[in-house]
Amino acid sequence: MVERETIAAVGAGRMGRGMAVAFAYSGHPVRLIDAKPRSAQQFDRLKTEILAELRSIFLLMAEVGLMRAEEADGMLARIHIHGHDDLARALDGVPFIFEGVPETLEAKREVFDTLSRHADPDAVIASTTSTILSNDLQGFVSPPERFLNAHWLNPAYLVPLVELSPGDATDPAVTARLIGLLERIGKVPVTCAASPGYIVPRIQALAMNEAARLVEEGVASNADIDKATKYGFGFRFAVLGLLEFIDWGGGDILYHASRYMTRATGQDRFAAPGIIETNMAEGRRGLRDGQGFLDYDGLDVAAYQKERIGAFAAMLRHLDKMPVKGE
Repeated sequence: MVERETIAAVGAGRMGRGMAVAFAYSGHPVRLIDAKPRSAQQFDRLKTEILAELRSIFLLMAEVGLMRAEEADGMLARIHIHGHDDLARALDGVPFIFEGVPETLEAKREVFDTLSRHADPDAVIASTTSTILSNDLQGFVSPPERFLNAHWLNPAYLVPLVELSPGDATDPAVTARLIGLLERIGKVPVTCAASPGYIVPRIQALAMNEAARLVEEGVASNADIDKATKYGFGFRFAVLGLLEFIDWGGGDILYHASRYMTRATGQDRFAAPGIIETNMAEGRRGLRDGQGFLDYDGLDVAAYQKERIGAFAAMLRHLDKMPVKGE
């Protein structure tokens, strides 16, 4: 039997609970630590609430075929809940610590001071913050080289992606260690600079705001906007990455469409960035040029296209939206 690393999640809210489920599901012992001082009676009530919620999540996962219902108790037994007064002991011997306390600098500063004093010297410390840059938090951790941001997307136990954002002082070996851990539990880690919005929140903010504007402008009904994003936008980008999709159709299409949208709406937000025009000028329009955002040199294009079309077909089957075939 493989011995898996113990994981600590500091902060027993939604993100902490989601990570606890994710790691326990993959066989890791988890110490879920309540970072807020409470009376013994208050902590007992919280612990009862947390255990009930975690058990319900495991049973729901069983209902949708991700596990067997009889496995729920065993997975739940891997999660140990600790109170604030027990924080120092709960950190002993833990190689990976995820912080998930409220999104204020004061709360972060306090918990990182405690973690710096009580965590093992070589423990990786990661913040799950979605708003505060790693460079702004790194100074709260000693030594700062062991710190980075690790942004999980809710629900954490289902969404594969985790966005890692090292700070300027982060040791690359620390990032590599965390990537290895996440990959071992089936997650898909990506790395980005210490930049507001990471990758997904930055892209989705634009998309969600534009969907809201469509409602505001009376362009389409709420239901039709959601259908369009599920069966058009989301459908394609579940198979092709955004940059891959630009290459698939050609960067020149995006360039001309962006120019038209900018003129027609009078809104600069539809303008293409300079890299699109640069790629066109340098003959990197995408798949048909052999280069775009991705490099297709030596690629068996026919096999690549077949694989992607096959993935689209699988999505159609999953959504029960196969084209109607005539006799």
